[in-house]
Amino acid sequence: MKKAVNQWCFPDGTPLKQVFEVSQAAGLDGVELNIYEPGGVGLTLETTDAEAKAIKKMAADHGLELKSLSNGLLWQSPLSAASADVRAKGVSIVRKQLELASVLEMDAILVVPGRVDKETSYEECWARSQQELAQLAPYAEQLGVKIGVENVWNKFLLSPTDMVRYIDELSYAFVGAYFDVGNVLNFGFPEQWIRSLGERIVKVHVKDFSTSVGNITGFVPLLSGDVDWKSVRQALRDVGYDDYITAELSPYKVDANQMIHDTSRQMSFIMDCD
Repeated sequence: MKKAVNQWCFPDGTPLKQVFEVSQAAGLDGVELNIYEPGGVGLTLETTDAEAKAIKKMAADHGLELKSLSNGLLWQSPLSAASADVRAKGVSIVRKQLELASVLEMDAILVVPGRVDKETSYEECWARSQQELAQLAPYAEQLGVKIGVENVWNKFLLSPTDMVRYIDELSYAFVGAYFDVGNVLNFGFPEQWIRSLGERIVKVHVKDFSTSVGNITGFVPLLSGDVDWKSVRQALRDVGYDDYITAELSPYKVDANQMIHDTSRQMSFIMDCD
């Protein structure tokens, strides 16, 4: 496996040159970028192909791969929204994400499929988001970029059985799971999810979680929470996963760059633990 960090591991506004310099010095293999609204640092909804290629070259000049593209914009424009206009905005975001990923020769994007709230039931979230993903999947296949549906704290896809059924019902080879290890620990066991999802997993996020805290503030640096990393590593081996593990963590308050170095070493332990 290879190791990367998400751009969110750095403070907001950190120039990409610094992101790449620190990641290279920390011994990482790659960086996962995010797509932002216009004005963000790095890739945005207005980034041109030429600008994207320049970013790819900058990463390559630092010995880094760019293999996946994340996205936080769908929280505001969910594919599960009751409003057709909001869903259309979400679809346009994912299409741009796919296009940029293709230009950058990435093989996967992260997509939050929707969210359950007072206005959107579980069943509605399921049906609406599947409908939009079914329209996006052929475009993803055309571009050669897989859509990785992520398990997040959105009150949706709360069990591995649900996630397997959700993906299998779509029946598209280019729609799979972007599995986040730490996100399931409050209500499940990541090693069990990994074995259930199996070859559906297209990419893996790693973070740790303290179950004694039990809420959104319970996410902690790798190896300092309650994830059974040896069991997770064995499960990844058992299903034949040999791609990137990408840390998605909040930066240290005192020295953000040190967190990248610490996380790189921790991921090396995770990859080798028996």
